[in-house]
Amino acid sequence: MRRGILLARILGICVYAWMVSTWSVSTRCAPQAATEVVGVAPAAQAEPKKAESKNAADWMVGVSPARKPADAPAEMKELVGLYRNGEKQIILLETGQMLNMEIWADAAHTTSPRPRFTLESRPDGNWKAMFSAKYGIDVTVERNVGGRVVALNFSNGVGRFVRADAGADPKNFYRVTPVKPLEQLRAEAKATKPPVEKGPFRKPELVELTNLDPEFHLDIRYANSNNFLSTPVYSEARAFMQRPAAEALERVTQKLKPMGYGLLIHDAYRPWYVTKIFWDATPVEGHIFVADPQKGSKHNRGCAVDLTMYDLATGAAVEMPGLYDEMSERSFPDFPGGTWRQRWQRDLLRKAMESVGFTVDEHEWWHFDYKDWKKYSILNVGFEEVGGKR
Repeated sequence: MRRGILLARILGICVYAWMVSTWSVSTRCAPQAATEVVGVAPAAQAEPKKAESKNAADWMVGVSPARKPADAPAEMKELVGLYRNGEKQIILLETGQMLNMEIWADAAHTTSPRPRFTLESRPDGNWKAMFSAKYGIDVTVERNVGGRVVALNFSNGVGRFVRADAGADPKNFYRVTPVKPLEQLRAEAKATKPPVEKGPFRKPELVELTNLDPEFHLDIRYANSNNFLSTPVYSEARAFMQRPAAEALERVTQKLKPMGYGLLIHDAYRPWYVTKIFWDATPVEGHIFVADPQKGSKHNRGCAVDLTMYDLATGAAVEMPGLYDEMSERSFPDFPGGTWRQRWQRDLLRKAMESVGFTVDEHEWWHFDYKDWKKYSILNVGFEEVGGKR
């Protein structure tokens, strides 16, 4: 008994030293004997791998669990996300009603091994990060005047970790300040011609999604000011895609409907000049989230769509681990943070889209490209020319 307590203390001290200094696990400190470390998130709380079921739709294989997880408590939902202290990063995530912390040393490699520890709630609204059965450090939640969580303060000299994402409230939207006035960028983009491409290409056949299926809901952000540029870019809130891609998207709605979900479209076909506006307006550090106009966008070809799901019962958009158009690592389709339900809904959408020939973008969970995009040329015609004026 005494030996077990001593081993747990040794492990706790080693983890603490590791957090303060190297921010990587020191295997030399870990005891060689097999001991149960209560503070470390147990395997039973990890998201289980779903076994193939004869009753489950083939396209859902890999979505875990088979049914939608219970929603996380509000006090956990407001905390989940990404936090930074210089180059040190931590992720808070919820699984099975437990709040866990992962050490995320390399944001570019989300599949790298990540040590995980549990956070235990305290009556005063703060938490304790448990590194062993007996050892943990206090975590104080820091809020702004509006009550939003802005940082986590770890005791014992570990330091303050500032929130590095938009949080749980969609109002905390990511925005950039255009490098030039938008009207100047628009005039320059419209005066520029798209890159010349070698064919042959299919004849374009753009169809309006809501004409194909009225159950497509629209939230075209670039037709209003609720976007990363804070100003309308489109003249109308409409969505078009090449017919094969649009019909594939309609099949996705049929797959999701029995589960209580519909598709909410944020963007589809995008004239080339708008892609140039986005590129020219965005600072260089944000270019991984916008397409290079010299290469053209799959949106320009009518074969890409930005979307999420909505609840058929309420009409409200579902929660995902990150916000649409958020320029942070939460946008990565494999980002491990968020709540269990949020990750499940993101993965369900991805599986449904992949089952009909779409591929998710490596940086944006909401962006999907249709398999035949190379067969269509870059287009630069406005919505009025495609679908007529309303």
